[in-house]
Amino acid sequence: MKVALIGVGQAGGKITERLAKFDANMDFGAVQGALAVNSAEPDLQSLEFVDTKLIGADRVNGHGVGGDNELGTEVMQADIQQVLGALDGRVTSSAEAIVVVAGLGGGTGSGGAPVLVHNLQQVYDVPVYALGVLPGRNEGALYQANAGRSLKTLLREADSTLLIDNDAWHEQGESVEGAFETINDRIAKRVGLLFASGEAVEGVGESVVDSSEVINTLRAGGVAALGYATEVASEDSAENINTAMTVSRQALLTGTSLPDATTADSALLVIAGQPDAIPRKGVERARRWLEDETGSMQVRGGDFPLDSDRLGALVLLGGAERSDRVQAFMERAREAKEAQEEESTDHAEEFADDRLENLF
Repeated sequence: MKVALIGVGQAGGKITERLAKFDANMDFGAVQGALAVNSAEPDLQSLEFVDTKLIGADRVNGHGVGGDNELGTEVMQADIQQVLGALDGRVTSSAEAIVVVAGLGGGTGSGGAPVLVHNLQQVYDVPVYALGVLPGRNEGALYQANAGRSLKTLLREADSTLLIDNDAWHEQGESVEGAFETINDRIAKRVGLLFASGEAVEGVGESVVDSSEVINTLRAGGVAALGYATEVASEDSAENINTAMTVSRQALLTGTSLPDATTADSALLVIAGQPDAIPRKGVERARRWLEDETGSMQVRGGDFPLDSDRLGALVLLGGAERSDRVQAFMERAREAKEAQEEESTDHAEEFADDRLENLF
């Protein structure tokens, strides 16, 4: 699947760089162009593998928006033509989708990403997806409120929004910085493999996934989630039938980017590994199990031939916003917003409306 990547904000830029680097190192050729956009100049200067664009220089002088996502919205709106101009030559005719990547807790990412998605939809006729990282439970009220407003707006503007919960893909006991590094690496590997799943690099599978199956899975819109798991494979495909089932179960039940998201409108199962090691019966059995588990009759499945001694499963869920995790997060974001408002005024009754408004 040929994609153009645009990272917005600090986290968005770092993840975009990791994705571009992973794709290049694996020689997949899925990432056609990559651009990082930020209002904080030092964050852009630390990036080596993507092109960069500074926004808001006349408002914040390259110092960032300080977590203010309304200001992040304003600087992106003010400089949107320059950003779109910077995409010339990066969103080519071969691009099958555009992916806007952002951490939804910070100021520039949470405020700017929805504006960018909205404008990209007016210019390009390929799907525009968002990849949004939700702040962890311990990241503070400002980040929760920012992410709630940003997510609500992104869900309206993007063709689909792939969510990564910061609490899902890091190890217990890690430092904050170490946790972010781990999460970024795991996002790059999992999302990079998803994009590349139609770009076979080793052998020919019996039923190779192509980009249309990814796009059709995401056509449900709303929230998407991605799961991943691997196990050591046997050289004999018949011995890998149970392994295919095991990794598929782990990918959905314990390895997803949005824990507890198992109900979806559509799903895609990709089994990756050496072509001779991928068991047809195992793939089909796992696909039927995924139908039962997600409650969806739109479950696609296929192979991703890959030079590896392991058998892996990628599970992509489309239309997964009925997840308890998403509902719990939005409730947390609403409570954080209310707490902020109570701190800023003595007239709590003015904020009786419990909705999270859109950013714009």
